[in-house]
Amino acid sequence: MACTIIAGYMPGAIGRVTQLHASYYHRNWGFGLYFEAKIAVELAQFMQSFNPVRDGFWTVVDDEVVGSIAIVGDQSPAQSARLRWLIIAPEYQGRGLGKSLMSETIGFCRKRNYKKVYLKTFAGLDAARYLYEQAGFDIVEEQEGSHWGKPVVEQTFELIL
Repeated sequence: MACTIIAGYMPGAIGRVTQLHASYYHRNWGFGLYFEAKIAVELAQFMQSFNPVRDGFWTVVDDEVVGSIAIVGDQSPAQSARLRWLIIAPEYQGRGLGKSLMSETIGFCRKRNYKKVYLKTFAGLDAARYLYEQAGFDIVEEQEGSHWGKPVVEQTFELIL
């Protein structure tokens, strides 16, 4: 069956995106309850205050949600947007889905006249970093941190539009 990218909310998306993140980051990085709860709370809050004029949310669906990405639009004069919750289920990686999601988000940001898109991640996520750099993002900051529930080298990437 072919995957479809769906814009906006769909039933079960919050739970499934949280599950994808929790499973992947636990298996590969040892993240636990703190991280899963953080994803669930922040994603739910985002969806409750979702404003399609400034925010974007896309899921990849193949019977169920197998990937996601979001844009959280800035409400200040800075005219920036934050890319969040990019994930593709492991069995769907390598099919160009991440690149398609990235293209959707950047196109959305250009149409909304955002001046900058940024994201926060951590060192070691090489496939994601490759996607970011292919889309034109540059790393602008690196520092030790535990925002993720355990110590990592946090990274900030930016794309000037």
